[in-house]
Amino acid sequence: MSTARRTARAASPARPARLALIAGTAVLGAALTACSGGAAASGHDGKGQGTGPSKAAETRISVNLRGTAAAAGKRVTVRLAAGKLRTVTVSADGGALTGRVSPDGRTWTSDRPAAPGTTYRVEAKDTGGGGATAGFTTAAADKVNKLTLAPGKNTTVGIAQPLSIVFDNPVKNRAAVEKALKVSTSNSTEGSWGWLRDYSGRDRVDWRPKEYWKSGTRITLDAGLNGIDSGSAGGWFVRDYATTFTVGSSQVVKVDLDRHRLALKRDGRTVMDVPMSAGTPGGDKASWRGTAVLMAKEGTINMNSETVGLGDAYDKMVDFSMRLTWSGMYAHAAPWNAAYFGVANHSSGCVGMSDANAASLYRQARVGDPFEITGADAKGTVAEGNGYGAWNVSWADWRTRSALG
Repeated sequence: MSTARRTARAASPARPARLALIAGTAVLGAALTACSGGAAASGHDGKGQGTGPSKAAETRISVNLRGTAAAAGKRVTVRLAAGKLRTVTVSADGGALTGRVSPDGRTWTSDRPAAPGTTYRVEAKDTGGGGATAGFTTAAADKVNKLTLAPGKNTTVGIAQPLSIVFDNPVKNRAAVEKALKVSTSNSTEGSWGWLRDYSGRDRVDWRPKEYWKSGTRITLDAGLNGIDSGSAGGWFVRDYATTFTVGSSQVVKVDLDRHRLALKRDGRTVMDVPMSAGTPGGDKASWRGTAVLMAKEGTINMNSETVGLGDAYDKMVDFSMRLTWSGMYAHAAPWNAAYFGVANHSSGCVGMSDANAASLYRQARVGDPFEITGADAKGTVAEGNGYGAWNVSWADWRTRSALG
């Protein structure tokens, strides 16, 4: 008779921990398997003896955004029903959203809002070894806002150059936008944002220091605008922006309308002092007074008086042209006006010099250098939006123009 042999059954392996994804009390998807290590998880006591199955407590989380048309502009929150979160990662093709776990370990909140038209992947892990993934896509933006930054990236500028942002569309949520604009300087320069209307009629915000920059200062802007709604009629920002620039030597151009002289001072020392003729006083052809900032060195350009509302007064090619305002005030060579250099103001609004003097100034001047224009023969003060006229606004007044108070 054959001997019956009874085969012993091995102890059942431990059921792995699960991290279920829920919204409130409703399960959003099937629970996902998570691995947990250690002898107890394997269902053995470490001595080859079966201990029977072990059952890990199920952990549940919820994500506030879900589906394929989730609302953009909201911070992502991941909540844990029990236990403590260890890590949460929210990633997208454009990069990850950083965030923080709350002191009680139950909630993770992203530092920035979710951007429109973006698919996000969520991975959460708890301190018990559980983990799960989820995903959502935000609705696409129905309108996109863009911007133009000045100065250009990695440029060297003069001591009066502001950091200037002109927006394509109106910005109603100015405080939200301004909070996303982070300025850092190499020497902790005091400064402030100020909102204004650009000469083009568009919304603009400039960051200027309390006083002229110190030579050698390095400035960085990190504009974390992706996911910010600029408000009614403005649309969404769908990308971040960044720029860095450096301040060059300390140069100031002094224009004396009464004496008909122009002087270039570098580090407080006069390196150039020449005769000039500015705008004819008493009408639209007069020059502006106040501080204008050299916006661009445009070289040889065609100047037509009809483009600045002065009829058919002139239409000619002009050398060594240096733009001071959007309204058309330049410093440039004006050999046709030589009889008035140092004698009288007799131009159509610009500061004219001989070819040689204009060439010398053009060679030495830097975009961002201030032109400090004084004298009685002027038609008013350079407005803050007509080029970079913020220096004609007191510091106390300028600070009130910040949307953050």
